[in-house]
Amino acid sequence: MIEAVISGTGLYRPPHRISNEELVQSFNAYVERFNAEHAEAIAAGSVAALTPSSVEFIEKASGIKNRYVMDKDGVLDPARMYPRIAARPDDQWSVMAEMAGEAARAACREAGIEPSQIDAVYCASANMQRPYPAMACEIQALLGAKGFGYDMNVACSSATFGIEQAVNAVRCGTARCALVVSPEITSAHLEWRDRDCHFIFGDTCTAVLVQAATDVPAGQGFAVLGTQLATQYSNNIRNNFGFMNRCEDSNWQERDKTFRQEGRKVFKEVVPMAAAHIEAHLQQLGIEPSGVRRFWLHQANLGMNQLVIKKLVGAEAGSEVAPIILDEWANTASAGSIIAFHEHSADFARGELGVICSFGAGYSIGSVVLRKR
Repeated sequence: MIEAVISGTGLYRPPHRISNEELVQSFNAYVERFNAEHAEAIAAGSVAALTPSSVEFIEKASGIKNRYVMDKDGVLDPARMYPRIAARPDDQWSVMAEMAGEAARAACREAGIEPSQIDAVYCASANMQRPYPAMACEIQALLGAKGFGYDMNVACSSATFGIEQAVNAVRCGTARCALVVSPEITSAHLEWRDRDCHFIFGDTCTAVLVQAATDVPAGQGFAVLGTQLATQYSNNIRNNFGFMNRCEDSNWQERDKTFRQEGRKVFKEVVPMAAAHIEAHLQQLGIEPSGVRRFWLHQANLGMNQLVIKKLVGAEAGSEVAPIILDEWANTASAGSIIAFHEHSADFARGELGVICSFGAGYSIGSVVLRKR
């Protein structure tokens, strides 16, 4: 069995950023507009008045202070409240492919390889730009990569599930250099007009290269000691947008066609599942949680990470043991734990251990145990 190594990572930063202050100003303008337009129905009790948001509410509920997006003007337009991203002709590279290309090239530079050396591409994302041709095939062509590629979606665990596929391909010899890219245009499926979630998501793309150890210089990268995946069906995080909508004669602007969740239920159910999953995975490998230097956790909510890391090692989220990036990036779906790894792994010494772990809709949980080479 060939040893698999994460040899490089890359990160794409969208062109626009939205602070909580800007977001609240826009949302409250929308609320004022809505309440004025529906004043009679609100007075009659047939329509519920909307409640304004606040910076204090957002930061207390999530720990998020900022997010990056592909388009800012559309999101902040009280008459629109979703991004403007122009359609492109079929003979041009798609938006997601361009994002993935930039992140992938950065990962290649870090690994010291050329994109042409990649022989497997996994586009692992919570939402694909189109059904087919596969985004992975387009990204493969954009990079000049070889081999094969396919798309996969396990919501916020897509990246870790993709890493397992890449690791298995390398271990089995079906690929020597596999790329996992997670282009996340979450701003396009977020309901920016819903106070309970209008602040949650941001856009980005991450890239992870997995190579055969014999192709990676000694001392470079992280050896993959093990991967573990788990799913348990739940309706508590859902998005019903898809190609069947027109067959149902439903409207793409209906509330169920964008992200929605039962936040309290998710919090209560996912936190113990994630902590138990990591603990069991480490136990299988003969590792105590206290022996892990750093946990790169899914970045959805500060409170969730706080409880997960306390259950595991009694540490604080935001400490060196469990770095937080969601204050700057917000929830970036499958990319969050990879951003944390990308930005907080350069200081590892040889032999030190770390765990990447995602948890999200499905429910889906994925963990990757690493040792610095």
